[in-house]
Amino acid sequence: MSEFALPETRYALSGDVNIAYQVMGAGPVDIIMVPGVVSHIEYSHETDGYTAFLRRLSAFARVVTFDKRGQGLSDRISSAPTLEQRMDDVRAIMEAIGSQRSVVIGFSEGCAMSALFAATYPERVSQLILYGGFAVPTMLSEETIAQRVKFWGTGAMIRTARPSLAMNPDAVAQFAKFERLSASPGAIKALSLLNAQIDVRSILPSVQVPTLVLHRREDAQVPVELGRDLAARIPTAKFIEYPGDDHLFWCGDAETLLGDIEEFITGHRDGSSADLERVLATVLFTDIIDSTRSAAAAGDQAWRRLLDNHDELARQVVRKHRGALVKTTGDGILATFDGPGRAVRCALALGAATKQIGLPLRAGLHTGEIEMRGRDIGGIAVHVAARVMAQCQSSEVLVSRVVTDLVAGAGLQFSERGSYELKGIPGRWDLFAAST
Repeated sequence: MSEFALPETRYALSGDVNIAYQVMGAGPVDIIMVPGVVSHIEYSHETDGYTAFLRRLSAFARVVTFDKRGQGLSDRISSAPTLEQRMDDVRAIMEAIGSQRSVVIGFSEGCAMSALFAATYPERVSQLILYGGFAVPTMLSEETIAQRVKFWGTGAMIRTARPSLAMNPDAVAQFAKFERLSASPGAIKALSLLNAQIDVRSILPSVQVPTLVLHRREDAQVPVELGRDLAARIPTAKFIEYPGDDHLFWCGDAETLLGDIEEFITGHRDGSSADLERVLATVLFTDIIDSTRSAAAAGDQAWRRLLDNHDELARQVVRKHRGALVKTTGDGILATFDGPGRAVRCALALGAATKQIGLPLRAGLHTGEIEMRGRDIGGIAVHVAARVMAQCQSSEVLVSRVVTDLVAGAGLQFSERGSYELKGIPGRWDLFAAST
């Protein structure tokens, strides 16, 4: 996998069912990530924090994600998969990637199967990590399942899966699509009814592999008491609670959780250093031209409406080009992309769209390492992109030479704009104006 590309989706044959999986990293340790009730290994990368979480693990391991049979990109089946069938799927993936022994990380309803797999095949599991799980799902009542099915595909589950973003319309819409791509309402009903019957309490004392159980204290989907009970029934288990109410593992204070996971697997937490929180990305800065003068001419209310339209356009265009909108800056945006070609096309498309509503933009792009700082970013690449933008003329998209070198053959056109000294950045920088 290149620095820019997301992992390729492949298939492992389990019986006559194709199981979709992805691999990130090439470390000496194999990690199999067992999904929860919502799963789509490609669309998951669209959610904030997910890819960064896996990249952090892939700094010291080969990380495998998959969609269980009947969900996401795996084959659809006539009925909900049993725990036994799901264990067969994990074995099929391990055989497909040539893994003799793996760390198994179960998430939410995937914890029960993970524990059963570890107890049944201890020779294939080096360590077991269970996050947000349960031994018996007392929270899955008939009423709860009926409500889940009724509102499936609307994003309603975000209220318990990621309550910190439940009031964000964009996040709700994104989660609604996540639900729909994961499974149909009928499939979710069948799966939920099957999950409601899970009870692995009798086999948990047989789990002998080293086990780490993790849970957020105010988890809004699986109460922490169920996590405590799960840990108490496994002889080898260490239990850690974290603050917060988000159920998704890649949300909240993910760095602390990742440090605990790495220490449990490797015996140290070296990856918690800043080096492993740095990723290669293309950074886009935009700025509305003459925004102060335009605001004074339009008046406060009209200007606020224009800015709201601008921000909504920006969200749509960045999402369409598979970027991550880091933040709006009042009269522009900061966004990142895992591919420089998409970043340039996004800048050009956004410039054309905002010009139509009377808000011409200038945009600057640069590719380099960025530092992940929660929901914000930092690093020299961010400063360079901002300085590149500062050299723009009206309605211009300027890029550094690094960007032009990386998008050769992508159908984009660039015109030389000369060599510049960028404020606070060493050396001289060749800049180019982009067009299609």
